[in-house]
Amino acid sequence: MKLVHLLLLIASLALGGCSSAKSTVKDWFGSKDDATAPARLAEFGETAKFEVRWHADLGASGASLLQPALTKDAIYGVSGKGTLTRLDRATGKPVWRVESGIAVSGGVGGGEGLVLIGSDKGEVLAYGEDGKLRWKSRMSSEVLSAPQAAEGVVIVRSGDGRISGLNAADGKRMWLYERSTPALVVRSHAGVTLQRDVAFAGFAGGKLAAMKIRDGAVLWEVSVSQPRGATELERISDITSNPVADDEQVCAIAFQGRVACFDAAQGSPLWNRDIGSDKGMMLLRKYLYISDANGSVIALDKTSGSTVWKNDKLSLRDTATPYALGDFVVAGDYEGYLHGLNREDGSFAARIKLDGSAIQAAPIGLDDGLLVQTRDGGLYSLSIR
Repeated sequence: MKLVHLLLLIASLALGGCSSAKSTVKDWFGSKDDATAPARLAEFGETAKFEVRWHADLGASGASLLQPALTKDAIYGVSGKGTLTRLDRATGKPVWRVESGIAVSGGVGGGEGLVLIGSDKGEVLAYGEDGKLRWKSRMSSEVLSAPQAAEGVVIVRSGDGRISGLNAADGKRMWLYERSTPALVVRSHAGVTLQRDVAFAGFAGGKLAAMKIRDGAVLWEVSVSQPRGATELERISDITSNPVADDEQVCAIAFQGRVACFDAAQGSPLWNRDIGSDKGMMLLRKYLYISDANGSVIALDKTSGSTVWKNDKLSLRDTATPYALGDFVVAGDYEGYLHGLNREDGSFAARIKLDGSAIQAAPIGLDDGLLVQTRDGGLYSLSIR
């Protein structure tokens, strides 16, 4: 990665999304004609179409990367100012709203009958699906990702890299995982990925660890990416997004370094590639879908890591984590556009502009469609056909 791109990325991450990629690029590097400006959207002949099934307003996310959570019967969303809302899955109409009283920096997470949010002061609040507060717990620092629950344990990652296992019944700490971190790290929204009874997490310095959900016992730890470069800035190789996993393998990507996949049970290496990303990936059946550090969307073969296709027409548009849905791969950008790419070759198939604010998180699957939350708090249920 070029040094100017690295500086831009670190500034964007450090600001926590307070300014869009567009304004950051233009303010730092000049006009939109500059080589470092976001790509202009290419015209194409639509072969598919997005349709908005319903739209709701959750309230702005602010500097936080917030996503909704789904249960069988409901959708839960939160604003940066702490308004937690339950919505009907079919219509998007609010069922209840509660004011949490915290500035939300991580959420929404769920599991074990709980709705979970975290604050910039290190608080974790657990609500029941009826909107009643079950318990509150405090972490060692800010909670920047959504807490997750399984196996009777709520797993919370705090900004200092510590991972805590809390009792889902009362919020009391059951176990703690901590490790030393490099002197210079990137502030990120990386959380944990739960697969069966194992939690996977990536760390500063390019490390990936697997631990038992029930007791936090470390199963294995590996290196995804080794620091490289002459300066401390160039040597940052943090994993700033969630790993992705299935029953066979787990993959992680460092924003300035490599993507690598490992055997999920043993941690033995399968393959690696020199591709970096701060956004993350999606693993689905035979393929791994990546939004790389430059904004390109890439499909890799899960088994070998070989490139299936690459769409580089979204360069520097702060392309969010892609989501595969049917015949398409969908990804949002900093201007609130949602792009539908053909899953076979990565070419553009459809495009829609939502409320004009950034789409920073990956879409979530919802009833043969998808659910997208924008930075201004728009929550959209969409289909693509």
